[in-house]
Amino acid sequence: MRIVHVSDCYLPRTGGIESQVSDLAAHQVAAGHEVHVLTATLGAAGERGGVVDVVDGVHVHRLGARMPFALPVTPSGPRLLRAAFREVKPDAVHVHAGVLSPFAYDGARIAMALNLPVAITWHCMLDGVVGSLRAAVRLAGWDHAAAALSAVSSAAAGRVREVFEVPVSIVPNGMDLRLWTPAGADVRSGPVHLVSTMRLAPRKRAVPLVELVGAAAARLPVGSLRMTLIGSGPEQHRVEAQVRRSGLDGVVTLAGRLTRDEIRTAYADADVFLAPAELEAFGIAALEARASGLAVVARRGTGIEEFVEDGVDGLLAVDDDDMTEAVMRLVQDDGLLASIRSHNRSVRPAFDWDVVLAAAESEYSRATGLIR
Repeated sequence: MRIVHVSDCYLPRTGGIESQVSDLAAHQVAAGHEVHVLTATLGAAGERGGVVDVVDGVHVHRLGARMPFALPVTPSGPRLLRAAFREVKPDAVHVHAGVLSPFAYDGARIAMALNLPVAITWHCMLDGVVGSLRAAVRLAGWDHAAAALSAVSSAAAGRVREVFEVPVSIVPNGMDLRLWTPAGADVRSGPVHLVSTMRLAPRKRAVPLVELVGAAAARLPVGSLRMTLIGSGPEQHRVEAQVRRSGLDGVVTLAGRLTRDEIRTAYADADVFLAPAELEAFGIAALEARASGLAVVARRGTGIEEFVEDGVDGLLAVDDDDMTEAVMRLVQDDGLLASIRSHNRSVRPAFDWDVVLAAAESEYSRATGLIR
């Protein structure tokens, strides 16, 4: 099968969509497909305007332009997208969308106009924009679009369904579970070690995370817990200031950005993963931690509920105060923490790449069946 992925953002940019689209494309190549990626993101050396890189067997079409702040947008996008579709002649077009994805939406519109099979996957939560998007969809005539719609989790799919009022499937994020399988016996001692991995940006809520950890530490005996926060981003200085303001210099370690290998090493020494984001469409970092055997504490109503059952894989909280209580509960109840960690070390989550590849191919078949 000749598959074309369309995504505003792609490597060398780093982030959830970028890593998932590149990993999916690489696994599809390994499965014997011809795979192309059309993106508005420039190459590492500034490749743009239609230059094609071949990386791990994936043909990456750099259709972007030099823009302020390296924004992945391009005035020539529609023309270049149309030309690429006509040249590649794909059997399926897989569009990867966020709340603001002008390049991806152009790709979907043009592919449908060319009568190509189109599958669109949302990698975001549409909370707060459902009404405006529903109006825009109807104005553009997309409420009758011949495309197979999906999202990365049930929570995200529910919002897409509200916008389009049509069936919405699940194409989850994937990972190589073997890389995250814990090795050796589960031996822990000392303070409960909390860990969180995120981009230090407002949407991920790193500052509230430090606040709630500080609230838990203040109500527990000294030395009961410690925390490692992995990641970097625009909120770095605010996070550092909150650590100082909360008197957590000896409790919270800011590890900065780490490689996957370094993160796996950090998880081997940790007990609990904290995911404070309210608009988490899937939560790949939480899934990696869950696969590593850590108990996960996360917000209810997010995509993390796809693989975390309350009281089994971790604890789910309705707000920050509830998350503070969950942290305290795991610190104080050795039996509960041991039970969750034992379960997570022995029961594998069902999100390996074979599951994702099958879900994607099912969407391509569904998209083909919608062609008029």
